[in-house]
Amino acid sequence: MLETIQDVLLYYSQNASYVWEQFYRHFLMSIYGVLFAAIVAIPVGILIARYHRLSTWVISLANIIQTIPALAMLAILMLVMGLGTNTVVLALFLYSLLPIINNTYTGILNVDHALIESGKAMGMTKFQILWMVELPLALSVIMAGIRTALVISIGVATIGTFIGAGGLGDIILRGTNATDGTAIILAGAIPTALMAVVADVAMAWLERRLSPNKKRKSVFQLAGE
Repeated sequence: MLETIQDVLLYYSQNASYVWEQFYRHFLMSIYGVLFAAIVAIPVGILIARYHRLSTWVISLANIIQTIPALAMLAILMLVMGLGTNTVVLALFLYSLLPIINNTYTGILNVDHALIESGKAMGMTKFQILWMVELPLALSVIMAGIRTALVISIGVATIGTFIGAGGLGDIILRGTNATDGTAIILAGAIPTALMAVVADVAMAWLERRLSPNKKRKSVFQLAGE
């Protein structure tokens, strides 16, 4: 075990720039996939919270996408978009839709109806109620969905190496192809795991900061200004 750790450290010392390059590429693919998904999924979640008949269809479609194996998804997208990072980002975008849509939908629906009625009584428009009441109170739930999507994306991005996208999966693949590649596999797996853990902890902290209990008091103070 000690010898393996030494081999991992030796690999890092000899390939620091390469490992950092793949780490950065892996991180960007994960972030872009989730960011683009959030831009689409949050409005969709709000929309289906308004029109409940759409929710079953939209969430079912997102569920179907989620059940497609990652390698199969990449193979399908590769036929249309070819090799490279864009294909992986699109796959991560698709996998990120379900948790963000579902949590946005749930967060908006669970906003206390009495607060919405209070907003209407204050003369707020529908957009003002959404922007100043519903979204602030649902934000922690939405962030929980983004947190889940980000952790999933970091894991799925690892197999992007099979379509030439690079990332930390490249290092892991090199290790599987080597005669005694345990140390190389760990050199790719350790930063992948650390990235996922750090992302999860950071998003959990942000989620707590955006808790409705902290937002509830400030919502109508802001509305009254």
